[in-house]
Amino acid sequence: MDIIKTLTEEFSLKPFQVENTVKLIDEGNTIPFIARYRKEAHGSLDDQTLRELSDRLTYLRNLDETREKYKKSIEEQGALTEELILAIDSAATLTELDDIYRPYKKKRKTRASVAKEKGLSPLAEILYEQSPDCENPEVLAEDYVNLELGVETVKDALNGAMDIIAEIISDDADIRKRMRFVASAHAVLRVSGDKEDLDVYEMYREYSEAVSKIADHRVLAINRGEKEGFLKVSLDFDTDKAMFIISKNHIKEGSAATPYVKAAAEDAYSRLIFPSIEREIRSALTEKASVSAIKVFSTNLKQLLMQPPVKDKITIGLDPGYRTGCKVAVVDGTGKLLDTGVIYPVPPKNQLEEAKVIIKNLVKKYNVSCFAIGNGTASHETECFAAEVIKELGTGLSYMVVSEAGASVYSASKLAAEEFPDYDVSLRSAVSIARRMQDPLAELVKIDPKAIGVGQYQHDMPANQLNSALDGVVEDCVNSVGVDLNTASPQLLARVSGLGPAIAKNVVAYREENGKFKSRSELKKVSKLGPKAFEQSAGFLRIIDGKNPLDNTSVHPESYPATEKLLKICNFTDADIKNGGIANISEQVNIKGIENIANEIGVGVPTLTDIIKELERPGRDPRDELPPPLLRQDIMSMEDLKPNMKLKGTVRNVIDFGAFVDIGVHQDGLVHISRITDRFIKHPSEVLKVGDIVDVYVLSVDVDKKRISLSIKPI
Repeated sequence: MDIIKTLTEEFSLKPFQVENTVKLIDEGNTIPFIARYRKEAHGSLDDQTLRELSDRLTYLRNLDETREKYKKSIEEQGALTEELILAIDSAATLTELDDIYRPYKKKRKTRASVAKEKGLSPLAEILYEQSPDCENPEVLAEDYVNLELGVETVKDALNGAMDIIAEIISDDADIRKRMRFVASAHAVLRVSGDKEDLDVYEMYREYSEAVSKIADHRVLAINRGEKEGFLKVSLDFDTDKAMFIISKNHIKEGSAATPYVKAAAEDAYSRLIFPSIEREIRSALTEKASVSAIKVFSTNLKQLLMQPPVKDKITIGLDPGYRTGCKVAVVDGTGKLLDTGVIYPVPPKNQLEEAKVIIKNLVKKYNVSCFAIGNGTASHETECFAAEVIKELGTGLSYMVVSEAGASVYSASKLAAEEFPDYDVSLRSAVSIARRMQDPLAELVKIDPKAIGVGQYQHDMPANQLNSALDGVVEDCVNSVGVDLNTASPQLLARVSGLGPAIAKNVVAYREENGKFKSRSELKKVSKLGPKAFEQSAGFLRIIDGKNPLDNTSVHPESYPATEKLLKICNFTDADIKNGGIANISEQVNIKGIENIANEIGVGVPTLTDIIKELERPGRDPRDELPPPLLRQDIMSMEDLKPNMKLKGTVRNVIDFGAFVDIGVHQDGLVHISRITDRFIKHPSEVLKVGDIVDVYVLSVDVDKKRISLSIKPI
């Protein structure tokens, strides 16, 4: 297979883009580095496309390796022909390759292999030939009766021969390929449930849908219902269609042997082919649904990680609870822990006034600006408490409800114990909640992405695929924002292109021993941080107030000489960068001609464009360009909601059939996909993303079931 040509066609790219990208990947460059600093080589492809291309490259190379492995195995069996070589080389998927290799694969003991051991292969060959000269198969079979081999009767001989024929038909790669194609187009998935209470699976009690049309999220729901024992699932496919496909290849009329071959064909279909095709189609549906779910999860995770930080605000983190109380943590604008405590403003203790005194004292002592409230148990009551305190203080305080997903995982982790060895697990959660509001990215990188919970059925996904996708998202987010080399945690540094956990720890150890880094070049002194790691990581690491102002930008050190030339051409100096950036440098470049300057300083236009952006706003955070998070001062309850009421809310999760929106009543409301926009959309993510601030209208409220139906479209 010409992999470059295949990738070029599949991704609709130019050959140079694919060739250069493959070369860069093979040289050990990371995707963030390739995406950001090798734009000229690959034609400015985005990181998502580069990751997809990298994944497909791995698949195609694995496909080629499997081809060679199968050819070698068949050759060792003395069965490799030109026709087989052509078929193997033409196979486009691993499934097709496996079909071709099936007859040559070492099988466990089967009915056919047992029949062969009994010497029935010659009889099977005669019957399968279906010659008009074959007048009486039973007479032929008499010659194969052998008590020593266990063939006691003519019927035993014929049954054994038919088992061999059934396996021949089952091993036909063309039959399986055609059957799979037709079944994928026409088969129906049938679902039933006979339990009295099917819980959330009630809609699937008697359900059927064409496999070609079933939605991905329904596939995952049915799979989970089956796994939990609520549902029974089967594939329904027209047997006549199947037997027609088999007959065209294997049945010849006009022979006394034909009925035996037909019986073998029916057995092959019902016992061998259909169960296999059913598994493959179910597996294909699940794989497709998983890919879709992982994509949704990845998109939501990226948007959550890239939420605008609430910078430089002294914050009280509140981790709500009933019996154990509400844990309190005060952190400064950089996330440093200042104070902790526990209050009991809600049942069963109801120490409301004592709790107010404690919180008001903390607000005054540390000049607190806002509260971050976890959205778990007792969150609504704690939110009411915070709103009362804000009203009574009247100092402009505000609050935000923050997702607790994964906070308990972090607080009980070895990492949290190292960060806060002297604090209880529950108090660590309060710190995490406060920091999540201040800088979601820096805090959430400490948690396994699966535990953050912004997707569908993430716990049902193939672990390797999910981990790979989510790790890629975290890596892209961290590197697109950039990391402060002098304050970043080891966990954040570990996500920087080219570093990893071991080198990240060495960076922190060097920093603790030698003080703050004064320049990027000082990184080269860190243990085990060699030239390649420096090349891959340096551009994503920031040094504020360092020796070189370019160290606080995403300009790569390899481009420093070109940047110095650019400054000289446009009559600027390093001092201009330090003074908040050079707002009019792009005007100067446009006057002189961007291509002319690019040629003069020795870089491509894409790299020059990126350098200009950094010089205009050094140290910029791309998250600052997004709408700020919604901070509240007052609260409502579900009982306050009325149909047609217009509210402002924050999108918390985007799924296949809609989006969940936090409207400040503790229970998120659902906006169905049909209520998002007037135009047709295939998926809510075309319009909404996690963190969006939206106006919604209340459609209906079910207080008992805690369900809120919302609409973004005006009612």
